[in-house]
Amino acid sequence: MFDYLQIVPLFTAFFVALILLVVMTPLAHQFGLVDQPNIRKRHHGMVPLTGGVAIFMAVVVASIVTDVWMKNNPLFFTASAFIVLLGMLDDRFELSAKGRLMCQFGVAAIMAWSAQNYITSLGNLFAIGDIDLGLAGYFFTIVCVVGVINAFNMIDGIDGLAGGMSLVVLLAVVCLLLLAGNGGAIMEPLIIIAAIVPFLAFNLSWKGFRGNKIFMGDAGSMFVGLTIVWLLVDHAQGTEAAFRPITAVWLIGLPLMDMAAIMYRRARKGQSVLRPDRKHLHNIFMRAGLSSNQALIAILFMGSIYCLIGVVGEIFAVPEWAMFFGFIALLMVYSYIIQNIWRMIRKFKKLA
Repeated sequence: MFDYLQIVPLFTAFFVALILLVVMTPLAHQFGLVDQPNIRKRHHGMVPLTGGVAIFMAVVVASIVTDVWMKNNPLFFTASAFIVLLGMLDDRFELSAKGRLMCQFGVAAIMAWSAQNYITSLGNLFAIGDIDLGLAGYFFTIVCVVGVINAFNMIDGIDGLAGGMSLVVLLAVVCLLLLAGNGGAIMEPLIIIAAIVPFLAFNLSWKGFRGNKIFMGDAGSMFVGLTIVWLLVDHAQGTEAAFRPITAVWLIGLPLMDMAAIMYRRARKGQSVLRPDRKHLHNIFMRAGLSSNQALIAILFMGSIYCLIGVVGEIFAVPEWAMFFGFIALLMVYSYIIQNIWRMIRKFKKLA
Protein backbone atom coordinates (compact mmCIF):
# COMPACT_ATOMS: atom_id res chain seq x y z
CA MET A 1 0.00 0.00 0.00
CA PHE A 2 1.32 3.43 -0.93
CA ASP A 3 2.34 5.62 2.00
CA TYR A 4 1.23 9.16 1.22
CA LEU A 5 3.65 10.50 3.82
CA GLN A 6 6.45 9.58 1.41
CA ILE A 7 5.55 12.49 -0.86
CA VAL A 8 5.64 15.08 1.94
CA PRO A 9 9.42 15.71 1.54
CA LEU A 10 8.92 16.20 -2.20
CA PHE A 11 6.11 18.71 -1.79
CA THR A 12 8.14 20.49 0.88
CA ALA A 13 11.19 20.80 -1.37
CA PHE A 14 9.05 21.90 -4.32
CA PHE A 15 7.09 24.61 -2.55
CA VAL A 16 10.01 25.93 -0.49
CA ALA A 17 12.03 26.28 -3.71
CA LEU A 18 9.06 27.95 -5.42
CA ILE A 19 8.65 30.49 -2.61
CA LEU A 20 12.37 31.22 -2.33
CA LEU A 21 12.73 31.73 -6.07
CA VAL A 22 10.15 34.50 -5.87
CA VAL A 23 11.33 36.02 -2.59
CA MET A 24 15.00 36.09 -3.56
CA THR A 25 14.53 37.95 -6.84
CA PRO A 26 14.48 41.47 -5.35
CA LEU A 27 17.28 40.51 -2.95
CA ALA A 28 19.42 39.41 -5.89
CA HIS A 29 19.17 42.87 -7.43
CA GLN A 30 19.81 44.52 -4.08
CA PHE A 31 23.03 42.59 -3.44
CA GLY A 32 24.26 42.58 -7.02
CA LEU A 33 23.79 38.83 -7.47
CA VAL A 34 22.68 39.22 -11.07
CA ASP A 35 24.01 38.19 -14.46
CA GLN A 36 24.78 40.96 -16.92
CA PRO A 37 24.97 40.41 -20.70
CA ASN A 38 28.46 40.37 -22.22
CA ILE A 39 30.35 38.86 -25.14
CA ARG A 40 29.71 35.31 -23.85
CA LYS A 41 26.23 35.89 -22.46
CA ARG A 42 23.55 36.95 -24.93
CA HIS A 43 20.54 37.19 -22.60
CA HIS A 44 18.60 40.40 -22.12
CA GLY A 45 18.65 42.51 -18.96
CA MET A 46 19.88 41.79 -15.45
CA VAL A 47 18.90 38.24 -14.50
CA PRO A 48 18.99 37.05 -10.85
CA LEU A 49 21.53 34.28 -10.11
CA THR A 50 19.65 32.90 -7.11
CA GLY A 51 18.28 29.68 -8.57
CA GLY A 52 21.01 27.51 -7.09
CA VAL A 53 20.72 29.09 -3.65
CA ALA A 54 16.96 28.48 -3.64
CA ILE A 55 17.43 24.85 -4.69
CA PHE A 56 20.01 24.24 -1.96
CA MET A 57 17.94 25.88 0.78
CA ALA A 58 14.82 23.97 -0.31
CA VAL A 59 16.72 20.68 -0.04
CA VAL A 60 18.00 21.63 3.42
CA VAL A 61 14.54 22.61 4.69
CA ALA A 62 12.86 19.51 3.22
CA SER A 63 15.54 17.24 4.70
CA ILE A 64 15.28 18.75 8.19
CA VAL A 65 11.52 19.23 8.42
CA THR A 66 10.60 15.79 7.08
CA ASP A 67 13.54 13.95 8.64
CA VAL A 68 14.75 12.64 5.28
CA TRP A 69 18.53 12.89 5.31
CA MET A 70 21.23 11.92 2.92
CA LYS A 71 23.91 9.55 4.17
CA ASN A 72 26.45 11.39 6.37
CA ASN A 73 23.99 14.27 6.24
CA PRO A 74 25.84 16.88 8.32
CA LEU A 75 28.93 16.54 6.16
CA PHE A 76 26.95 16.52 2.92
CA PHE A 77 25.24 19.75 3.86
CA THR A 78 28.50 21.21 5.14
CA ALA A 79 30.22 20.49 1.82
CA SER A 80 27.17 21.75 -0.07
CA ALA A 81 27.05 24.97 1.96
CA PHE A 82 30.69 25.66 1.13
CA ILE A 83 30.21 24.98 -2.59
CA VAL A 84 27.08 27.18 -2.72
CA LEU A 85 28.91 29.98 -0.90
CA LEU A 86 31.82 29.61 -3.31
CA GLY A 87 29.41 29.80 -6.23
CA MET A 88 27.70 32.89 -4.83
CA LEU A 89 31.04 34.65 -4.38
CA ASP A 90 32.03 33.67 -7.91
CA ASP A 91 28.70 34.90 -9.29
CA ARG A 92 29.13 38.22 -7.48
CA PHE A 93 32.86 38.91 -7.79
CA GLU A 94 34.07 36.56 -10.59
CA LEU A 95 36.78 34.78 -8.61
CA SER A 96 39.96 33.62 -10.30
CA ALA A 97 39.81 30.14 -11.81
CA LYS A 98 42.75 28.93 -9.71
CA GLY A 99 41.25 30.22 -6.47
CA ARG A 100 37.91 28.62 -7.27
CA LEU A 101 39.65 25.34 -8.08
CA MET A 102 41.50 25.28 -4.75
CA CYS A 103 38.24 25.79 -2.86
CA GLN A 104 36.63 22.97 -4.84
CA PHE A 105 39.46 20.64 -3.81
CA GLY A 106 38.72 21.56 -0.20
CA VAL A 107 35.03 20.69 -0.63
CA ALA A 108 35.97 17.41 -2.32
CA ALA A 109 38.21 16.59 0.66
CA ILE A 110 35.23 16.95 2.99
CA MET A 111 33.41 14.32 0.95
CA ALA A 112 36.33 11.89 0.62
CA TRP A 113 38.14 12.28 3.93
CA SER A 114 35.61 13.58 6.43
CA ALA A 115 32.49 11.81 5.17
CA GLN A 116 34.47 8.74 4.06
CA ASN A 117 32.45 8.71 0.86
CA TYR A 118 35.21 7.81 -1.56
CA ILE A 119 36.01 5.44 -4.41
CA THR A 120 37.56 2.24 -3.13
CA SER A 121 37.23 0.16 -6.31
CA LEU A 122 36.98 0.88 -10.02
CA GLY A 123 35.51 -2.53 -10.78
CA ASN A 124 36.74 -5.04 -13.32
CA LEU A 125 37.65 -2.58 -16.09
CA PHE A 126 40.37 -4.68 -17.75
CA ALA A 127 38.93 -8.20 -17.29
CA ILE A 128 41.66 -9.05 -14.78
CA GLY A 129 39.67 -8.58 -11.58
CA ASP A 130 38.52 -5.64 -9.52
CA ILE A 131 40.88 -2.69 -9.33
CA ASP A 132 41.13 -1.74 -5.66
CA LEU A 133 42.57 1.70 -5.01
CA GLY A 134 43.35 1.52 -1.32
CA LEU A 135 44.52 4.87 0.08
CA ALA A 136 44.88 6.21 -3.45
CA GLY A 137 41.08 6.14 -3.57
CA TYR A 138 40.94 9.28 -1.44
CA PHE A 139 43.01 11.31 -3.88
CA PHE A 140 41.33 9.79 -6.92
CA THR A 141 37.92 10.68 -5.49
CA ILE A 142 38.95 14.28 -4.85
CA VAL A 143 40.05 14.67 -8.47
CA CYS A 144 36.83 13.05 -9.72
CA VAL A 145 34.64 15.25 -7.52
CA VAL A 146 36.32 18.44 -8.77
CA GLY A 147 35.98 17.15 -12.34
CA VAL A 148 32.25 16.46 -12.05
CA ILE A 149 31.57 19.79 -10.31
CA ASN A 150 33.27 21.63 -13.16
CA ALA A 151 31.63 19.46 -15.82
CA PHE A 152 28.18 20.57 -14.65
CA ASN A 153 29.41 24.13 -14.20
CA MET A 154 30.73 24.22 -17.77
CA ILE A 155 27.60 22.74 -19.31
CA ASP A 156 25.44 25.48 -17.80
CA GLY A 157 25.41 27.64 -20.91
CA ILE A 158 21.79 27.89 -22.07
CA ASP A 159 18.46 28.00 -20.29
CA GLY A 160 17.47 24.69 -18.76
CA LEU A 161 20.61 22.76 -19.63
CA ALA A 162 22.29 22.26 -16.25
CA GLY A 163 18.95 21.74 -14.51
CA GLY A 164 17.61 19.48 -17.25
CA MET A 165 20.77 17.38 -17.41
CA SER A 166 20.66 17.03 -13.63
CA LEU A 167 17.09 15.74 -13.82
CA VAL A 168 18.06 13.18 -16.46
CA VAL A 169 20.96 11.86 -14.36
CA LEU A 170 19.02 11.88 -11.08
CA LEU A 171 16.07 10.02 -12.65
CA ALA A 172 18.53 7.41 -13.93
CA VAL A 173 19.87 7.06 -10.38
CA VAL A 174 16.31 6.57 -9.10
CA CYS A 175 15.75 3.88 -11.73
CA LEU A 176 18.96 2.04 -10.79
CA LEU A 177 18.15 2.19 -7.08
CA LEU A 178 14.70 0.70 -7.71
CA LEU A 179 16.16 -2.04 -9.92
CA ALA A 180 18.64 -2.88 -7.16
CA GLY A 181 15.83 -3.18 -4.63
CA ASN A 182 17.03 -0.13 -2.73
CA GLY A 183 13.84 1.88 -2.90
CA GLY A 184 14.47 3.33 0.53
CA ALA A 185 17.25 5.49 -0.89
CA ILE A 186 15.32 7.05 -3.77
CA MET A 187 14.14 9.97 -1.66
CA GLU A 188 17.65 11.44 -1.80
CA PRO A 189 17.66 12.12 -5.56
CA LEU A 190 13.91 12.76 -5.63
CA ILE A 191 14.19 15.67 -3.18
CA ILE A 192 16.80 17.28 -5.43
CA ILE A 193 14.53 16.75 -8.44
CA ALA A 194 11.57 18.30 -6.60
CA ALA A 195 13.64 21.40 -5.82
CA ILE A 196 14.95 21.75 -9.39
CA VAL A 197 11.56 21.55 -11.14
CA PRO A 198 10.23 24.97 -10.00
CA PHE A 199 13.57 26.54 -10.95
CA LEU A 200 13.22 25.13 -14.47
CA ALA A 201 9.71 26.58 -14.65
CA PHE A 202 11.10 30.09 -14.13
CA ASN A 203 14.32 29.51 -16.08
CA LEU A 204 12.50 28.21 -19.16
CA SER A 205 9.56 30.61 -18.76
CA TRP A 206 6.91 27.91 -18.69
CA LYS A 207 3.32 29.07 -19.01
CA GLY A 208 2.39 30.85 -15.80
CA PHE A 209 6.03 31.54 -14.89
CA ARG A 210 6.96 34.02 -17.61
CA GLY A 211 8.39 37.42 -16.85
CA ASN A 212 10.56 36.29 -13.93
CA LYS A 213 13.67 34.81 -15.53
CA ILE A 214 16.12 33.27 -13.03
CA PHE A 215 19.49 31.65 -13.62
CA MET A 216 20.99 28.81 -11.60
CA GLY A 217 24.34 30.55 -11.30
CA ASP A 218 27.64 28.91 -10.40
CA ALA A 219 26.19 28.22 -6.95
CA GLY A 220 23.52 26.03 -8.50
CA SER A 221 25.54 24.24 -11.17
CA MET A 222 28.31 23.39 -8.70
CA PHE A 223 25.78 22.27 -6.08
CA VAL A 224 24.02 19.86 -8.42
CA GLY A 225 27.41 18.61 -9.63
CA LEU A 226 28.50 17.92 -6.06
CA THR A 227 25.18 16.28 -5.19
CA ILE A 228 25.28 14.00 -8.23
CA VAL A 229 28.86 12.85 -7.68
CA TRP A 230 28.11 12.33 -3.96
CA LEU A 231 25.17 10.06 -4.81
CA LEU A 232 27.05 8.18 -7.54
CA VAL A 233 30.04 7.39 -5.33
CA ASP A 234 27.80 6.50 -2.39
CA HIS A 235 25.74 4.00 -4.39
CA ALA A 236 28.51 2.59 -6.62
CA GLN A 237 30.85 1.52 -3.83
CA GLY A 238 30.77 -1.05 -1.05
CA THR A 239 29.25 -4.49 -0.66
CA GLU A 240 25.70 -3.14 -1.02
CA ALA A 241 26.35 -1.02 -4.11
CA ALA A 242 23.27 -0.41 -6.27
CA PHE A 243 25.27 -0.22 -9.49
CA ARG A 244 28.83 -0.57 -10.77
CA PRO A 245 31.35 2.30 -10.99
CA ILE A 246 31.45 2.21 -14.81
CA THR A 247 27.66 2.62 -14.86
CA ALA A 248 28.05 5.81 -12.83
CA VAL A 249 30.52 7.09 -15.44
CA TRP A 250 28.01 6.51 -18.25
CA LEU A 251 25.29 8.43 -16.38
CA ILE A 252 27.38 11.61 -16.44
CA GLY A 253 29.14 10.73 -19.67
CA LEU A 254 27.97 13.66 -21.77
CA PRO A 255 29.00 16.46 -19.35
CA LEU A 256 32.34 14.67 -18.82
CA MET A 257 32.98 14.31 -22.54
CA ASP A 258 32.05 17.91 -23.25
CA MET A 259 34.47 19.09 -20.55
CA ALA A 260 37.25 16.74 -21.68
CA ALA A 261 36.94 17.74 -25.34
CA ILE A 262 36.95 21.45 -24.51
CA MET A 263 39.95 21.17 -22.21
CA TYR A 264 41.84 19.10 -24.79
CA ARG A 265 41.14 21.67 -27.49
CA ARG A 266 42.31 24.51 -25.25
CA ALA A 267 45.48 22.65 -24.26
CA ARG A 268 46.31 21.95 -27.92
CA LYS A 269 46.09 25.67 -28.63
CA GLY A 270 48.30 26.50 -25.67
CA GLN A 271 45.43 28.16 -23.81
CA SER A 272 44.52 27.73 -20.16
CA VAL A 273 42.16 24.76 -19.80
CA LEU A 274 40.16 26.88 -17.34
CA ARG A 275 39.67 29.75 -19.78
CA PRO A 276 35.95 30.29 -20.60
CA ASP A 277 34.81 30.43 -24.22
CA ARG A 278 31.81 29.88 -26.49
CA LYS A 279 32.78 26.55 -28.01
CA HIS A 280 30.84 24.09 -25.89
CA LEU A 281 28.37 21.60 -27.32
CA HIS A 282 25.42 23.97 -26.93
CA ASN A 283 27.36 26.76 -28.66
CA ILE A 284 28.11 24.44 -31.59
CA PHE A 285 24.45 23.45 -31.95
CA MET A 286 23.33 27.06 -31.90
CA ARG A 287 25.99 28.22 -34.37
CA ALA A 288 24.83 25.39 -36.63
CA GLY A 289 21.39 27.01 -36.73
CA LEU A 290 19.44 25.46 -33.86
CA SER A 291 17.48 27.66 -31.50
CA SER A 292 18.21 27.63 -27.78
CA ASN A 293 15.25 25.32 -27.12
CA GLN A 294 16.20 23.00 -29.98
CA ALA A 295 19.78 22.79 -28.72
CA LEU A 296 18.45 22.05 -25.22
CA ILE A 297 16.23 19.22 -26.46
CA ALA A 298 19.03 17.74 -28.60
CA ILE A 299 21.58 17.76 -25.76
CA LEU A 300 19.15 16.36 -23.19
CA PHE A 301 18.27 13.63 -25.66
CA MET A 302 21.97 12.81 -26.04
CA GLY A 303 22.39 12.81 -22.26
CA SER A 304 19.40 10.47 -21.94
CA ILE A 305 21.03 8.05 -24.41
CA TYR A 306 24.18 7.97 -22.28
CA CYS A 307 22.09 7.26 -19.17
CA LEU A 308 20.10 4.62 -21.03
CA ILE A 309 23.30 2.84 -22.05
CA GLY A 310 24.41 2.83 -18.42
CA VAL A 311 21.08 1.51 -17.13
CA VAL A 312 20.74 -1.15 -19.85
CA GLY A 313 24.34 -2.22 -19.29
CA GLU A 314 23.58 -2.64 -15.61
CA ILE A 315 20.34 -4.56 -16.22
CA PHE A 316 21.96 -7.04 -18.60
CA ALA A 317 25.25 -7.18 -16.66
CA VAL A 318 27.32 -6.17 -19.68
CA PRO A 319 30.97 -6.85 -18.71
CA GLU A 320 32.58 -3.83 -17.10
CA TRP A 321 35.54 -3.97 -19.47
CA ALA A 322 33.17 -3.74 -22.44
CA MET A 323 31.37 -0.77 -20.89
CA PHE A 324 34.71 0.90 -20.15
CA PHE A 325 36.30 0.48 -23.57
CA GLY A 326 33.01 1.42 -25.20
CA PHE A 327 33.06 4.65 -23.23
CA ILE A 328 36.68 5.39 -24.17
CA ALA A 329 35.94 4.69 -27.85
CA LEU A 330 32.92 7.03 -27.75
CA LEU A 331 35.01 9.69 -26.00
CA MET A 332 37.58 9.55 -28.81
CA VAL A 333 34.87 9.78 -31.48
CA TYR A 334 33.16 12.63 -29.64
CA SER A 335 36.42 14.54 -29.24
CA TYR A 336 37.31 14.08 -32.91
CA ILE A 337 33.90 15.31 -34.06
CA ILE A 338 34.03 18.35 -31.77
CA GLN A 339 37.52 19.29 -33.01
CA ASN A 340 36.51 18.96 -36.67
CA ILE A 341 32.83 19.83 -36.57
CA TRP A 342 32.98 22.93 -38.82
CA ARG A 343 35.11 21.21 -41.43
CA MET A 344 32.61 18.34 -41.46
CA ILE A 345 29.68 20.75 -41.76
CA ARG A 346 31.29 22.56 -44.70
CA LYS A 347 31.89 19.27 -46.53
CA PHE A 348 28.31 18.21 -45.86
CA LYS A 349 26.99 21.50 -47.28
CA LYS A 350 29.11 21.08 -50.43
CA LEU A 351 27.76 17.56 -50.96
CA ALA A 352 24.22 18.78 -50.40
